[in-house]
Amino acid sequence: MTGDVDTATEGGPIRRSVEVEYWVIDGSGRLADPGDLVECPGAEREFVVPMLEVKTTPCETTAELRAELFERVGDVLERADERGLGLVPLSTPVSADSIRDLPSERTRIQDRVVGERFEYVRHCAGTHIHVEQQPGSAVDQLNTLTALDPALALVNSSPYFGGERLATGARSLLYRRMAYDDLPHQGQLWPYVDDTEAWAERLERRCAEFKTAATIAGIDTEAVEAAFDPESAVWTPVKLRAAFSTVEWRSPDTALPSQVVRLADDIVGVVERASATEPRIEGRAGHLSDGAVVLPEFDAVEEYVERAIRDGLADDSVRAYLDRMGFDVAAYDPLAAEVGGDEELSPAEAREIRLEYADRLRDDVRTRSKVHAD
Repeated sequence: MTGDVDTATEGGPIRRSVEVEYWVIDGSGRLADPGDLVECPGAEREFVVPMLEVKTTPCETTAELRAELFERVGDVLERADERGLGLVPLSTPVSADSIRDLPSERTRIQDRVVGERFEYVRHCAGTHIHVEQQPGSAVDQLNTLTALDPALALVNSSPYFGGERLATGARSLLYRRMAYDDLPHQGQLWPYVDDTEAWAERLERRCAEFKTAATIAGIDTEAVEAAFDPESAVWTPVKLRAAFSTVEWRSPDTALPSQVVRLADDIVGVVERASATEPRIEGRAGHLSDGAVVLPEFDAVEEYVERAIRDGLADDSVRAYLDRMGFDVAAYDPLAAEVGGDEELSPAEAREIRLEYADRLRDDVRTRSKVHAD
């Protein structure tokens, strides 16, 4: 889990934290360097120049998470306003802007291994939700989050890449299907596991594949060994994080803070039920009831995920599935359904969209902060 981490305590509340990435823009809507915005509490640079990540510490309740995320984003926005900058809560920068990497050995190696397709990764901004592992339930939590992966549809925030409409969840398509096409085990959702040993073996295999690809790309073995370990050499959407004692869900797009908090609350609620009631895997429908958590077979989950990426909540089967899995689907209003409209966008239109949603982010933080302060 991000921030300071203690060992999970059985019977206590399940702690949760989030990491949310935002595009930084100047007053004309052009992508910009965050500069000293990274000095704000919880703010960090990401691997590309115009992106800023805001992290929370582990929180025991949704109220705590909401307060901390809004405070931290609010602090960044206050300084951003002074600098003439803004934060954009969209999962892609919409247009085909050239995006520079920050100097990093990890990034250099990934760029060589992935090749030209690494450009897709540079255009992806997402949300990571960390859920505290519960003693004896980590595998159940991992499998439950795998089954909940179609919930990415609840916060799809951009349908565009390179100025063209790509899919309702453009980032997910870029990351999973396009960037790692030559390393298909990297960006894809992995099947359920039976135990932590099986997970560790899977990590080792995927890490070995990555190192082999690096060797083929002519990268020094010692450099790869120094920059990557089995946990950090894979980019699958759901991960057991030994370093943080969490299960991490990496699928959601970046979105408005209020949307992120709602999603984290719902996700933790389902995972809590799975920790208390051992889930079972059967059939293709999946559902929650008072005494059971039923996860669909993995191939059915994959079908729901594909629909969630392609059409989002416009797909009736995705809405029905998420409803059965305990989400109040009607409470969500994904930004991707309203961004743009045309099949293609000019650079000027893309800048206007970024400015519009930077304003939406400011309004979300200021309105929600005022409500909770009152």
